[in-house]
Amino acid sequence: MFKSFKNIYIILVFVSVCLTIYFSYNILKNQYIGVFIFADDNGDFVVTDVEKDALGDRIGLEIGDIVLEINHNDPSEHIVVKYTRKLEQLYHLKVLKTNNRIVEYEINKEFDVQLVFHFIVPLIFLILSIYCSYYLHKSSDNKYRKSPIILVLFLFNIALAYLSAAASSRGDLASRYINQILFPSTPVLYLHYIYEYFKEIGEKWFSKKIIFYSYLIVLVNLIVSFLTYHVFHEYQLQLKVMVFHLLSFLILFIITYTVIGLGLKRVSYKTQRYMIRIIIISNVLAFFPFVLLYVIPYSIFGIEIINAAYLTSFLLIIPFSLVYQFVSTKVYDIEFLLGRFRYYALISIVPSIIGVVIAITGKDIGPTEYTLRTFVFFLILLFFTFIVKEILDNKFHLKRFSEKYNYKDSLFKFTKQIRKANTLSEGIDELKKVILDVLLVSEAYFIQLDRDFNVVSKDSKIIEFTSLYKNKIYESTNEAGKIVELDKGFILNIGESEKGYFLLICLSKINTPKLTVDEKSWLNALAYYTNITLSNFLKIESLMNHLEHLKSEGKSPVWYNRVLYHLEEKQRSTLAKDLHDSVLQDLISIKRKCEVALGDCGNNETSAEHHLKDIYDKLNNAILMTRETCNELRPQVLYDLGLKKALEKLVSQYKDNSNLDITLNISRLNAPEQIDLQLSIYRIVQELMANCRKHSNANKVLLMLISIKDKIVIHYEDDGIGADPNQLFEKEKSMGLSGMKERIHALNGSMDIQTEIDKGFKVIIEI
Repeated sequence: MFKSFKNIYIILVFVSVCLTIYFSYNILKNQYIGVFIFADDNGDFVVTDVEKDALGDRIGLEIGDIVLEINHNDPSEHIVVKYTRKLEQLYHLKVLKTNNRIVEYEINKEFDVQLVFHFIVPLIFLILSIYCSYYLHKSSDNKYRKSPIILVLFLFNIALAYLSAAASSRGDLASRYINQILFPSTPVLYLHYIYEYFKEIGEKWFSKKIIFYSYLIVLVNLIVSFLTYHVFHEYQLQLKVMVFHLLSFLILFIITYTVIGLGLKRVSYKTQRYMIRIIIISNVLAFFPFVLLYVIPYSIFGIEIINAAYLTSFLLIIPFSLVYQFVSTKVYDIEFLLGRFRYYALISIVPSIIGVVIAITGKDIGPTEYTLRTFVFFLILLFFTFIVKEILDNKFHLKRFSEKYNYKDSLFKFTKQIRKANTLSEGIDELKKVILDVLLVSEAYFIQLDRDFNVVSKDSKIIEFTSLYKNKIYESTNEAGKIVELDKGFILNIGESEKGYFLLICLSKINTPKLTVDEKSWLNALAYYTNITLSNFLKIESLMNHLEHLKSEGKSPVWYNRVLYHLEEKQRSTLAKDLHDSVLQDLISIKRKCEVALGDCGNNETSAEHHLKDIYDKLNNAILMTRETCNELRPQVLYDLGLKKALEKLVSQYKDNSNLDITLNISRLNAPEQIDLQLSIYRIVQELMANCRKHSNANKVLLMLISIKDKIVIHYEDDGIGADPNQLFEKEKSMGLSGMKERIHALNGSMDIQTEIDKGFKVIIEI
């Protein structure tokens, strides 16, 4: 028993290379003839079928011709004829034509289309399979796991089945038996791989008995083939056995993908489900043409729509898809691609039918194969034409006949420009400009109606048109994006609001052509974009009017106060940064120059030295005040070290700059996580301390901040001169209590002030 993937992989590659050499030798040695013969009651070997475009067809063999000699011997002695009833492995042929003329043919090997699909394409498939298997080998952990081994075996099986079919078609019996094993094993191996892969990750889709019975069908195919070719030699029986093989493959194909499709719903890992779906779909696409256009028609109806060798070239999809997944970091959205393929296939059906009708008009309809083949040809041609067209459009951004009609780019430019509009009129002007640039109109006018269809606003130049197109204007108010065509232009509804409708009348001096479907879609898109912009401008206008109304009544909503305080803090931060980076740095530079000048003066005190000392002292005071101002505007320590450290530094500064005895207690404070809330608390305390220093004449101050459940309580108390409770907020300009009250209100907090004249000042704030 082999214990590693590496050993098994080497054996599989070695066996595959040996078989490839054997199949290639038989393919290259023998020219493909593509002729079937049958011994009639008289013992004559009659041509029963000639494959189109094969060598037999090219040299003129026809159905009904009698084969007299094969390689200068009696046809019954030719081993290929004896076992397969095929006319292959020839170098000389003598035939009695249907016109009783005897013709001899010398068969020379030549390059033809059969060699491409019988040898070159299968060889490419095998090379890609080895390439994929090498990546599997490299990515393997070198442990004995069945799933990668079976996947490699699956790839090699398809490639060798393809090559063996070509060698078998040239009359090689060994290749035929090998093909009878490899060909039906393809769907079974794939089913086996899926089973083992999900078994390794702990998922079980179906019973292993299904795999066992599938392999049993493969074995039955081999036994039937052996009995047919070595025990029974009847030609009709051989034809039935060939149909039996195809039906067996069809049954295995249906079983495999039915089981996989049902089991896929049970996969619990989303990414694995997606990748497995890609693998399954690539396999279905690879086998679908062969099953649909060859297996089903030939096994059930006895007709061959397209040669099997051509259809099996679709198998290249499997290794190509695997290689793409190996070398690419991303794969395409398979659902999008399938949807697009279904769409193109659907719209290709009707032109294909029309093409078939045209192709067979004026002549006999001919065999069913010809009609179906023509239909498939047109279908595939149109399908790939649509695909290529979309790829070229997206890849190279192909334009229409003129840049004037490039609706996609103009729409993109309009959306970029409308973002820059600051007013409603600027947005309308951008809309007018893009329409005039693209469409066959020379003038565009804006008009606004109220809900009673009265003109509220309009461009001055459109006075003469409002009465002329009155009914059309009313008709255009039905919905946003509505287009009403005029003899010399059109009316476009670009939006509506509670107040009324907004229209754009676009006119020309001459009668304009009817708008195309693309132009209407483009105008609708413009109208919807403009409608959104209009709605935003109107909402902003309504908001400003509402705020003006609240201001006149002396009311301010909470959110409005929060916005104002946020803007205020932003301005403070900007101002502090400007002061620190410019004024403060200049002051420090001048101070250092004064220090140098004082040092140069020595010990002799002169008048100049006296003035320098005075300048130095004032600069030092200015620097201290600027630093303090910067800190008040933007407390950097709050952002760096948190609220507690910031409060400690604030109180320390007030102690140093005044005679206040301040007691700060923040031991039971849990600082909130939101930096905006921390900053608001800091500003409230800062305002309390500023009022104390400026107006209270206090000696002692008690300041406590406590966290109680989800609230923060600020307790401030001093022994100053106090204030009259009835006149408390009349002194807001000096005390600053009004601004503090608004800030607390914006935080949904409360403030309780307890004070009397000469009895100190106490305030309790809850946030």
